[in-house]
Amino acid sequence: MKEKTEAQKRAQRKYMESIATIQVRTTEDRRERIKAHAESRGESVNAFINRAIDETMEREGRDG
Repeated sequence: MKEKTEAQKRAQRKYMESIATIQVRTTEDRRERIKAHAESRGESVNAFINRAIDETMEREGRDG
């Protein structure tokens, strides 16, 4: 794997400064089910969780 260029490193740092982290605790079994579901839809776990949150908030009449 090629090492990142300085420009790539700067871009990643800038991107990460705009991102917040939320930790979710679950069982190993549930984590595997979530991962399998996300993969079956062609999504990462992160993308699936964010989509699920967005859809729930929209359905419940909240816009974040």
